[in-house]
Amino acid sequence: MEFEKLTALLDRLPRDVGVPGCECMVYLHGEPVYRHTAGVRDVETGEPVRPGDRYYLYSVSKLATCTAVLQRLEAGDFLLTDPVGEYLPAFKEMTVRVRETDGTEHMEKAKNPVTIRHLLTMTAGLDYDFGAPAVAAVRQQMGEKVTTRQVAAAIAAKPLSFEPGTHWQYSLCHDVLGALVEEVSGERFAQYVQRHIFAPCGMENTLYHGVPGEELAPQYRFDDALGRVVPEGQKNSHILGPCYDSGGAGVISTVPDYIRFADALCHFGMAGTGERILSPRTVELMRTNALNETCRRDMNWSQLCGYGYGLGVRTMVDPAAGGSLSPVGEFGWGGAAGAYALIDPSHELTLFYVQHMLNNKEPYIHPRLRNALYADLGVR
Repeated sequence: MEFEKLTALLDRLPRDVGVPGCECMVYLHGEPVYRHTAGVRDVETGEPVRPGDRYYLYSVSKLATCTAVLQRLEAGDFLLTDPVGEYLPAFKEMTVRVRETDGTEHMEKAKNPVTIRHLLTMTAGLDYDFGAPAVAAVRQQMGEKVTTRQVAAAIAAKPLSFEPGTHWQYSLCHDVLGALVEEVSGERFAQYVQRHIFAPCGMENTLYHGVPGEELAPQYRFDDALGRVVPEGQKNSHILGPCYDSGGAGVISTVPDYIRFADALCHFGMAGTGERILSPRTVELMRTNALNETCRRDMNWSQLCGYGYGLGVRTMVDPAAGGSLSPVGEFGWGGAAGAYALIDPSHELTLFYVQHMLNNKEPYIHPRLRNALYADLGVR
């Protein structure tokens, strides 16, 4: 299998869309069958991409967070229908921002509680505002000592955008889920994920904090006005300090490491090490669309056309609508700097791609990666 189309696409991304450099790996039937790098890691020096560099994965971190939550579901710590406020008291009494037809707004007490299922499906009514007054206040008060649970409590102070369960909105739900895992497990979130997910999958180069600069690929931002990338620096605005483990965007990893985890999900929770991280039924639930038609219409990003949303993952429900060569049930997620996980249990196929460019051209890149992969694979 030559993967000619995928290789050609990767090689032209630096020229066509300005990605400085990228790395991609594919597993088939539990074995690595493809790895390719293109472009440069450092625009200034022209140094080629280093296989094995670490990257900020941003929202691809959510795959690990959802897995952690579902592990605690399997252990009986909670039900998905449980109100979050039973475990994180700040969520017991929530208000909703209501906009009238004349444009005025007022606050009402939420009719229904935010549940764990709402957090997993992005239907809780939260937003992605790290600058909200309560969050800003606790960050100012605690500085770099601010913790996962303190930020989650501050997130609860902002009125919900809508009544829980009525719409889909991308948000800080997974950061709150990190606090939930801490509460029910008794472990700091990053330590929990390391012990129960990363270590069982044999991931030795994946963590949440403390990567030396030379091990981290340089990060860029594509500047539309200039038509080129500019240095962004070695920072991730979602990593608020060494005591805050971002469930939504905190993982730092390499391609060979993170594809081990993604491939464990591809094999219904069985890692290549022989360790099981989830049961097959749980992975099936994870990749089953959980949205009604109203909520699916809210999920209107062009690269997600044809997808529904399961428990923290996109999941293909209509390949024809999305112009997709992947089958129903293909699932995964992407990240702010361009990382992309594609998981297809029906073909035992996993792809993991990274770049380090914010303003990431995801609507162009990710669907093309998907289609080139399946064209090369030659399966029905």
